[in-house]
Order: sequence, then C-alpha cells, then structure tokens
Amino acid sequence: MEEETSKLPLPDTFLDFLQTNGIDPLIYTAIESTPRYIRLKPGSEAYIEEIEAEIKCRLQKVNWLPGFYSLSPHIQIANSKPYKEGKIYGIDAASGAAVLALDISVGDHVLDLCAAPGAKLCMISDLLGDSGTVTGVDVARHRLAACRTMLQKYVLGDACRLFVADGTTFSLMPLRDRLDSISCEFALEEKKDTFTEWTSRRPWKERKRAARAKENAASRLVSETDHPELIFYGKTSGVVGLSKYELYKTVSSSEVSSSGYDKVLVDAECTHDGSIRHIQKFEHWGWETLNGRVLNAERSDNLTTLQLKLLKNGFRLLRVGGSLVYSTCSLTVSQNEDVIEWFLKENSSAALQEIDAAKDWPCKSGRIPKTLRFDPVTSKTSGLFVAKFKKLAV
Repeated sequence: MEEETSKLPLPDTFLDFLQTNGIDPLIYTAIESTPRYIRLKPGSEAYIEEIEAEIKCRLQKVNWLPGFYSLSPHIQIANSKPYKEGKIYGIDAASGAAVLALDISVGDHVLDLCAAPGAKLCMISDLLGDSGTVTGVDVARHRLAACRTMLQKYVLGDACRLFVADGTTFSLMPLRDRLDSISCEFALEEKKDTFTEWTSRRPWKERKRAARAKENAASRLVSETDHPELIFYGKTSGVVGLSKYELYKTVSSSEVSSSGYDKVLVDAECTHDGSIRHIQKFEHWGWETLNGRVLNAERSDNLTTLQLKLLKNGFRLLRVGGSLVYSTCSLTVSQNEDVIEWFLKENSSAALQEIDAAKDWPCKSGRIPKTLRFDPVTSKTSGLFVAKFKKLAV
C-alpha cells in the first residue's frame, strides 16, 4: 500500500532553502506516516492496556528505544487520564535517542543546558533514578517554569535544580563534594541565607523581596555578575541546607577537570527545519513569517554563533572523561557539521565518540563520521542531528 503523504504546500523560498542545504523535500511529505511517540514513566508498564483504552489507540513498542511507544499521529494525549496522572509524557523518539546517547550511569551529575520545554529533562531524571543530580538551565523563565511543572507532575524533581540563566555563560558546578572545602567561616553563615526545603508557597517577606528585585531588574540591564535565578530545587539536589555563597561559589578552570559535570546535553536553539510538525504550523502562522524565523540569513548566522557558544560552554563545564551530546532539530549543515568542525578546531581536548547504542537505531550517518541524522523518511521520527564528544586530559 502506498504511504499517505502530506499536502503541505511548501513555498518556493523554502524549497530553495532545502536545495541550498542539501535537504530532501520528500521529508516534508511524511507528516501522515510519522507517528507520535510517548515514553512511559517507569513502573507504568503494568497499565499499558488501561492506557490504550483511555487514549483509544493501540501502543506499538519502539524496540530500539527502551520505554518508548508509538501511536497514530492524530491521537491527542494532553486531555487523557494517563497523561494527567503522569503515567506517560510526549517526547519524540529522536529526542529520546539524544538523551540515551549520554549513556547516563548511576550517580552521574548531568547538565541540561537548554532544558525547556522539559521532556528530555524528565527522561534524564528517569534514567538517574534515586542517584546523582540533574541541573536544568534555560534563558526563558516561563519555559523553565513549564519544566518545573513537568518535574512536579511526574514526581521527578527530587534531585533536580532549575536555573534561569544564559547557557553560554552559566558557570555553576554540580554539588558533589564541595561542602567539605567550604570554610568554617562561611559554613556558619546566618540561617536566613540558608536554603530550606523548596515550596511553591513562599513567605510574604520573600515574595516582597522578589517583587522589589523584579522592579529593580526592569529598570536596568542585567549584568554579567548577577547570579542565575534558582526557580526550583529538589530535596536531594544538594541545595537544601546550603547558603547562597555555597550555592553560587565559582571554581577555577583546573577544578572543573575533576568537579565538573559527568554528562552534558546541549540541545541547542535552531531553525527547527527538521521538525515537519513545526514547519506545518506556518500554514496557520502565514508562510511569510517563515522568512524571518527560518530562512533569514542574519538569523541563521546568529544561531550558529549561539550554537557554538552553547557547545563551548557546555564542554567547559564537563569534567575530564565526561561526555557531551550536541543536538539540533535542524537538518542544515551550517547548524550541525559546520558547528562541530569549528568547535573541534578550537578544542584539542574534545574527541568525537561513537554512540554505542546507535548500532540498532534507524538513522543515517552525518557528513562527519560518528555523527548521526534522524529524519521522518529514514527514521519515522522528527528530524534531529546528534553528535557526542568526550573530554580528554591534555
């Protein structure tokens, strides 16, 4: 039987963009044949039949990606009982593969440098279980607040910290064994500066302070010395009991080698041209808006600069021997292989790694060996580029 194809009327300017970047336009005919994906929260496997009955759709197990199931692209899960009860969450299989590429181990300290909207953050927390910590960072407060809501909904936030911060300059280390090195002078700081267990209902005095700080911030530019805003922390994240000095203490470059993160995910901001569902939205937004959001050369140049900065900073925060995964949902060479090449030229301690789990994945090799590309035709997923690095001692 011939596969159903989309009637998406791609404009000539976008077709020119695809040709220039070597992207097959047939990718955008796969809307109807690309399934939706969900991940089951660990422990929910026993409820599969109940979940299928609730969403009125049979789930197909994704054999190459543990915990993932595919379903018809027309099925909406947001109003379903399993979704509301936190048994399932939506995440594309390609995004799940990027998280799996980290090869998270028991006790790892993981940094998600572009954490919103939160599905990958939830999966990282799932894989860590009761060990290690995860730090989520995003520059957009409202998007990071959505991450916080997800973590609470799925009861996955105990070992998590969320910071509103610029991922290109974020510099806080994981809270591993630093408390032993804090001087007695600072360990005996006044209790008022110590973090107690997080609650969404802050005391009146604290709310008043926050409102005043917000007013002050609105009247001035945020300086580079301002601390990242901590909007959530779990009871086992290492924050409870710390003073602000201890939380925001910086470390030297030499200390990062041993005290940095074990794993870092940089799922960088991009033009989203690999997401056919995102491109489909321009039918409603108006195809003229595509020029500013995807095709504009100045925006593309700004994005590649941002992507390189995010990659460089994420790698800087990685301990020696640790691994970083870089991904984008763009299929352009400029936002993927070109960024990788620039980064490798500037970082002698970075080495591209084979992704061991990928031998069973339905994806193509990128233009650089050891990099991977998912697309709707080849993978039956959204488009995604993935590369993995190891930090070497130099």
